[in-house]
Amino acid sequence: MTAVHVRSGTVDDADDLAGLAALTFPLACPPHTTEAATSAFIRDVLSPVRFREYLTDPARSLLLAQVVDGPDRAPAALAGYAMLVEGEPVDPDVRAVVTARPTIELSKFYVHPAHHGQGVANALMQVALDVARSGGHVSIWLGVNNENARAQRFYLRNGFAVVGTKHFRVGDRLEDDFVLAQVLRAA
Repeated sequence: MTAVHVRSGTVDDADDLAGLAALTFPLACPPHTTEAATSAFIRDVLSPVRFREYLTDPARSLLLAQVVDGPDRAPAALAGYAMLVEGEPVDPDVRAVVTARPTIELSKFYVHPAHHGQGVANALMQVALDVARSGGHVSIWLGVNNENARAQRFYLRNGFAVVGTKHFRVGDRLEDDFVLAQVLRAA
């Protein structure tokens, strides 16, 4: 397995995060998602400006994974990222099925395709779960497209379970997502 360093993001990481998001978000979309819809989502939600907003929002934690390589064992370019969002779920479908409170959303979780299968996702997930636990959260939840079997398998292996469904808008289309949740500790 590759050595991975996971750290909290800073505003200085916004451009790199936006670049990684632009590369990885389309990989999670179902095949019928148009390029125009994907591009609009990246422009509106995953731009450097938006990442600067996320990085300064006290309700959000951005975790960055970097592969550690080379003779000096210094962290290299971003290999993945995760974003946790504190607060009551806004979506009524999620509120209805995620019942353990307080909860936190795993809003984004992406790994550069060059690092798939190298342990980056596992290292990033462990830190994300530790951050959620240390913040006093009883549960963690996420939405994943119902056609993204690879991501679903990963989340299930990491202790999540399907608890319901919700919709997610990409462009002018509502996509169907599974809602997955995990209890982190007894309430």
